[in-house]
Amino acid sequence: MNASFRRQHVDHHHATRVREIKTFREAAESYVEHGGDGRHLPRVIEHLGDQMLFDIAPFDIEVMALELYPDHKNSTRNRQAVAPALAVMRYGYRRRWCDFIHVKRFREEKPKRKVPATPAWLHAFTRQCRKDDLEHLAALVLFMACTAARVTEAINVRWRDMDLARRKALLRKTKTEENSSRDFTDEVAIRLSALRGTADDDERVFGYTNRQAVNTRIAAVCNRAEISYKSSHACGRHTFATTAMEMGLGIRTTMDAGGWKSSAVFLETYVHSRENAGRIVADQFSQFQFGADL
Repeated sequence: MNASFRRQHVDHHHATRVREIKTFREAAESYVEHGGDGRHLPRVIEHLGDQMLFDIAPFDIEVMALELYPDHKNSTRNRQAVAPALAVMRYGYRRRWCDFIHVKRFREEKPKRKVPATPAWLHAFTRQCRKDDLEHLAALVLFMACTAARVTEAINVRWRDMDLARRKALLRKTKTEENSSRDFTDEVAIRLSALRGTADDDERVFGYTNRQAVNTRIAAVCNRAEISYKSSHACGRHTFATTAMEMGLGIRTTMDAGGWKSSAVFLETYVHSRENAGRIVADQFSQFQFGADL
């Protein structure tokens, strides 16, 4: 860029105190170098890379998202296009490389709420696993249901991470980038002990290497057992949260046990009310008879 062109743009943006002229690509590289998340940036950079940061308008980002993900849901466009682009723009604003901009996210449809597994469902599922000689799958589903482990966390557990005597497991580098200790039930400990055999400490406990394989197997077992399909996430965190709350264990206790940080996410996403909740509450209130003599 020649000096005269640079001066013109610096003068033009003098009111916004633009300190340096940067392309989106340069800003994105700096953003990542300073700790920003670059996971979804490559495709965004490919589209916006050579544009001057201060010339990018909200409309440009909206168009970019539609062109990169024409057949995807709005949630994907927001997560993989709008959010990373906006993160770079906000970073540029903090460096005084551009104006502050607001980008309206695409309207997202509310996802269909997952239905947690009931004890009856888990019983039918594990019974079918026994018939199919899939004891490791039964152990995995029960492990997720009683620890709130995500499927990727669970399948990455090695035998060295298991303490069967104390009924504890170490989940390494969870979604929150922290190791997390989880306690499991006596039944899970017994099932795991039967699976151990001569396995090395570095071997995967449950034998699976990706979550798609787990969900495919779960679907096949559900079909043979003639029960509704539930994803690994529904079997795990949703089941853990709902079951614990129905047992009266309390919000904070359940959150701590399952590794939740946000009470809003926990309550709005993972805790499910019982069917006919109003009748259940009314029947409990019926214990009080206010017309009776004290």
